[in-house]
Amino acid sequence: MANGISRRTLLKAGIGTAAAATAGAAALAGCGRTTAGSSEPLEFWNFYTPNPLRTPTSIAQGGWFDTFIADWNKKNKQQVKPIFIPNYTGTNKVQTSFAAGSGPDIFLMSPGDFLRYYNGGVLQDLTPYMTKEAIADFLPGALDTRTVDGHVYALPMEQEPLAIYYSEKVWEDAHLSEGDIPKTWDAMLELAAKLETKDRAGLVFEPGQGYFQNFTWYPWMWQGGADAVGGDGKSAFDTKGAIQALQLFQDGVVKGVSPRTNPAAGDLPAALDKGQAAMWQSGIWNVADFRLRLPKTRYGIFRLPTPSGGRYATIAGGWAFVANKNGRNPEAAAKFCVEAVGSMDPASVKRVADWCTVAKSDISPRKSALDLGTARGGYSTPIMKQFKDDIYPGTRGEPRYPPVIYKAISDAIQNTMLAGHKAADEAEIAGASIDAYLKSYEGAKIL
Repeated sequence: MANGISRRTLLKAGIGTAAAATAGAAALAGCGRTTAGSSEPLEFWNFYTPNPLRTPTSIAQGGWFDTFIADWNKKNKQQVKPIFIPNYTGTNKVQTSFAAGSGPDIFLMSPGDFLRYYNGGVLQDLTPYMTKEAIADFLPGALDTRTVDGHVYALPMEQEPLAIYYSEKVWEDAHLSEGDIPKTWDAMLELAAKLETKDRAGLVFEPGQGYFQNFTWYPWMWQGGADAVGGDGKSAFDTKGAIQALQLFQDGVVKGVSPRTNPAAGDLPAALDKGQAAMWQSGIWNVADFRLRLPKTRYGIFRLPTPSGGRYATIAGGWAFVANKNGRNPEAAAKFCVEAVGSMDPASVKRVADWCTVAKSDISPRKSALDLGTARGGYSTPIMKQFKDDIYPGTRGEPRYPPVIYKAISDAIQNTMLAGHKAADEAEIAGASIDAYLKSYEGAKIL
């Protein structure tokens, strides 16, 4: 993306090895800088501000953070200082800072990393600083992967469902209409083959190994009824649903319609604008980029197609505010998080609505902010309305898998998609790895 901070960029990097991931999580326990009452400002590590890039997207989104931080600092003795961290997860800087005993006081976290930090003893309980009304204001499922035993440890600022983007110009040049929107996997691949050319990808599945690739792959697995961990606490991965989802990504590459590297360096709006991709699986956050950077580009979206006998599913990820319970002033850090996006104060509700419909483009995780954003016209454009009314229903929250489980799945995707391994073999290997890990797993419930 032009602003350098797309969700794809932030989540595409993975962990080195399963063993290293486990050791890294364990090393977090007891780390931090407990200096309650310190006059030092709380460090808020993020990837939005102060952003040295001056693009329309970074100005809008960084400005949202700047405004709130300035407002907080005017009203509170305990000051907050934003620290811009480029390539936020790509360098593993946040987790290594905790391992070194110098983690940030406040930071942003996706559900995919929740268990790393919760099991590592890092996260401050935010529940005492919230009202029951505020907790109930979050939409069903929005807090599930951020809650343990009824206690909230992270407050989401957004929900980001996935869909298939397509170029209207490419569509028209191929004499296609809305009636040609594929409803099944087979139809999607057939259409991609028709639209693929020497200079244009027919359909882009994320090829880069990392959290983001897993994030985009999970809905295809769920559509077939598979999961990483079943209700019995054992792996549910070595099943038809996971095998066929692995096969889908491999088929895209083998058929030549899905590239091994992303067009336009992963910049979806630019790729559709320049005719470098016909269809691309990605999330709602791209709507803001089109609006702010390429408002004349014509594009559409449609639901993720389903396999034969499958059921529609997409995923609702999103970043959340969290506080370090071992930081300089955990209580102030928790209050900062709650005031930002988790209070019933009208300013907090408006702040979430502004983030999801003005600074960015997301589904609000809170009913009050969703209602406000809707009333103000934030979901009235055809694309945002479609995301809210058609794409979002049927979502499941991004799962919170421990690093070892994430890595087992990540390796299975890569080995199938790009190395040509048999999907059934990779599902069996990943399933066995997950089962072996679960036998000795101790920590919060895996969701």
